[in-house]
Amino acid sequence: MKIADILSQDRVSQGQTFTSKKKALEELSNLLARGVPGVQAADILTSLAAREKLGSTGLGHGVAIPHGRMAGVNESVGAFMRLKHPLDYDAHDGQPVDLVFGLLVPQGATEAHLKHLAAIAEMFSDGAFCQQAREATDEGALFKLLNAYTPAN
Repeated sequence: MKIADILSQDRVSQGQTFTSKKKALEELSNLLARGVPGVQAADILTSLAAREKLGSTGLGHGVAIPHGRMAGVNESVGAFMRLKHPLDYDAHDGQPVDLVFGLLVPQGATEAHLKHLAAIAEMFSDGAFCQQAREATDEGALFKLLNAYTPAN
């Protein structure tokens, strides 16, 4: 899986500050909605929030991968935010989050969903990659970095 298959430059954001996890998920929902015409950001937020209730999608080391499945979504869609200030996200390691990759997949896309999640988790488990993401100068540089990543396998 290539990130370029699910991410476009208009769904990459950097430099925002949020006062809560909910506010960050609201903005992520707005970004994801750009990739799924006819699906409302509020419905995406409901899907992401429902998944968060099952357990935090904060992976640790400042990374979160909020994700959800939705009817009306025909193919996987991603969005990425680099936050200006790390946010308390209830991550498993207790660390605040500043790198957030959102993923939305079709309702019945279990296998594809898992493959996308695994590829994104692998990308963000690479400490050098995360450092580069934190140092990227703007949204264009972030987009290039995300799309250039090649999984090890």
